[in-house]
Amino acid sequence: MINSVRSTVMSVANKNNFGYITPEDFNLYAKQAQLDIFEDYFYQYNNWIIRQNNRASNSSYANIVKNLEEVIETFSSTVALTYSAGEFALPSDYYYLNTIRYNNTKEVGKVSQNKVLNLLSSNLTSPSVLYPSYTLEGDSITVYPSTIQTNIKAQYIRVPADPKWTYISLSGGEPVFFQNATDYQDFELPYTDEPLLVAKILQYAGMSIREGDLYTFGNQEEMKNKQQEG
Repeated sequence: MINSVRSTVMSVANKNNFGYITPEDFNLYAKQAQLDIFEDYFYQYNNWIIRQNNRASNSSYANIVKNLEEVIETFSSTVALTYSAGEFALPSDYYYLNTIRYNNTKEVGKVSQNKVLNLLSSNLTSPSVLYPSYTLEGDSITVYPSTIQTNIKAQYIRVPADPKWTYISLSGGEPVFFQNATDYQDFELPYTDEPLLVAKILQYAGMSIREGDLYTFGNQEEMKNKQQEG
């Protein structure tokens, strides 16, 4: 999809003499555009859940929620966490932490930082191997009781990999798309998001080269897409 997106972006920019967008700049805009759309999935999901709850009889809302769930779940990953200095490090690509499990069977309960001391000080509520707990701070978690130092897994939503349009250079000519490069990375979003990717990349390009018409065009295309989505 990334080559199709770039071809459309370049076609719009060249057709209106807005200036050349280098492959390096395109990849930067593509990365940010993908992140924008990815993060918007969660806002959309929350909004559609509210609509669904308010209008439970309308089945179309359930379909939209289901579709968003399926897209988000494509970024679900489960990994074993590494213990060091009293903490378990979370994966570098984690965006949202769903569940923590111990020994593949026990779900570890999350405890907020402001309540963990009260929890630990009580014999009745203190975490145990049978009922472990964890706190989240930054990019790591602390599991209680502290005797648990292995067999912890995290199921989480990861951020999409940075897209990269790779190419080979021709003497005196335009760069040519080269999909077999070792660092090639396509977009990880559904093909239905291609028009929105194009629109957002055009906006970023317009801001970068200070071309107001290009930004406006991209913004208008984005608004059209959102109106079609409801």
